[in-house]
Amino acid sequence: MCTAIIYKTKDHYFGRTLDLEYTYEEQVTVTPRNYVFPFRTKQAITSHYAIIGMATVADNYPLYYEATNECGLSMAGLNFPGNAYYFPVTEGKDNIAPFEFIPWILSQCKDLTEAGMLLEKINLCNINFSDKFPLSPLHWMIADKEGAITVEPMKDGLHIYENPVGVLTNNPTFDYHMTHLCDYRNVTARASENRFGNISLNAYSRGMGGIGLPGDLSSASRFVRAVFVKLNSVSGESESESISQFFHILGAVEQQRGCAQLPDGSYEITAYTSCMNTDKGIFYYTTYENRAISAVDMHQCNLEGKELYQYPLLKTQQITHQN
Repeated sequence: MCTAIIYKTKDHYFGRTLDLEYTYEEQVTVTPRNYVFPFRTKQAITSHYAIIGMATVADNYPLYYEATNECGLSMAGLNFPGNAYYFPVTEGKDNIAPFEFIPWILSQCKDLTEAGMLLEKINLCNINFSDKFPLSPLHWMIADKEGAITVEPMKDGLHIYENPVGVLTNNPTFDYHMTHLCDYRNVTARASENRFGNISLNAYSRGMGGIGLPGDLSSASRFVRAVFVKLNSVSGESESESISQFFHILGAVEQQRGCAQLPDGSYEITAYTSCMNTDKGIFYYTTYENRAISAVDMHQCNLEGKELYQYPLLKTQQITHQN
């Protein structure tokens, strides 16, 4: 399971946790402007916006988990099992396989308005990338500097929601998550008030206004907690302060090995956390074993090139010894 957020200080940031019990050897991947993007039912795109994000590269194709383009439009795909539904190829539609969805949008669109125009014609169709990489059941958050939407392909059609909180987790559907937030209207970052009745009750601790926030790792609880922490977050506007705060926000929903056991005995963990400065095209990340922040700047690559740039994740813990 996963959590994605947007965050804004002086610059705009987009990122997510990837919570899984395994990896596909994903790498930070830059797709330059002249890499040829092939599509299964559409003509290849040979010239497009440059893209940076996390991807598994198979047969020289970037299977992006999340990414941003050079204009600052960003997308992330999150697990949506039991709800996601992909249709057969349909005449008169832009038939795009889900693994092509991020490249299709980010290669052509500079903002949500342009993405919305493509979404009007899209059919997310049931075409696997390969036998090794069958389709994953996903829903997506798409965001620019002005806002965000959630896209959920379901059996009754493609659902597109305005996302006023800039947060996405997993099941249930996004409309449920927004309704569920109403259960926590009384939770506050301020000191709690005594509303119990005509009796003197003194607060014995700071932070008691947040009593009631869910602490488990379920998708619904992570959504509530991520929204609360993000909306109450205070940060300076420098790059260091901004990315530090971003990682702290997602730290509120990260998964530690041992706390989410699966039926086979393995454990779901936060394999990595990403934070993209969408204004500067810089991809920051941490991994489960390496808490130091690493960065890849897309503008240090030749964005007029035709070949992918791939940067393996630095997974070994980096410790600064002071004596």
